[in-house]
Amino acid sequence: MCKKVLVVDDEQSIVTLLTYNLEQAGFTVVTANDGEEAIEKVAFEQPAFIILDLMLPKLDGVEVCKQLRQQKVMTPILMLTAKDDEFDKVLGLELGADDYMTKPFSPREVVARVKAILRRTQLSNGEMETKEIVMGDLKILPDSYEAYFRGERLELTPKEFELLVYLAKHKGRVLTRDQLLSSVWNYDFAGDTRIVDVHISHLREKIEQDTKKPIYIKTIRGLGYKLEGPKRND
Repeated sequence: MCKKVLVVDDEQSIVTLLTYNLEQAGFTVVTANDGEEAIEKVAFEQPAFIILDLMLPKLDGVEVCKQLRQQKVMTPILMLTAKDDEFDKVLGLELGADDYMTKPFSPREVVARVKAILRRTQLSNGEMETKEIVMGDLKILPDSYEAYFRGERLELTPKEFELLVYLAKHKGRVLTRDQLLSSVWNYDFAGDTRIVDVHISHLREKIEQDTKKPIYIKTIRGLGYKLEGPKRND
């Protein structure tokens, strides 16, 4: 069964270009030309992936992303923008986008990004360990792409989940921001390690009782982060 991709952009030339290249790669493509239509199409079409332009009529891409995440829609989102603006990039990722590209872009690179993100969010042949990882009140099930905290299922974006699994697989080890950027994002993000900090902040909001005094995800000043279980009082 073909994976369905929703392309949201008000520039018809961009829509046509992306549609052609995605269909050539074996995807089914549906489109929307403004933010309100995008939200309707997500509900109706239930795509496996969303390519979302930042500057849209009616609702901009940031608002679309925000509303979808508030509705617990965790479909991977690749944001596009004509602005090479760091604030836009970080804001989009803070609101739950999984990746970011600046126009003009290579259609081949867009397709490659879509494939890479979908590959990492699918259950694939032995790509993830099947055993669960438990630390205190945190339980991660890599094979079923689920995580629980105090028995409640966590609503994580694909990238947040990948980051949590990577930290858990290297439990107790200090991982630099560059290591995390390279391993989880899997390509050069122009050295912008703020993206790592944004996602760490998101994870802390979901698994820490006090984000200013984290028990699980510790900041190692000048180095990076490490994940560890809560200390036991014997």
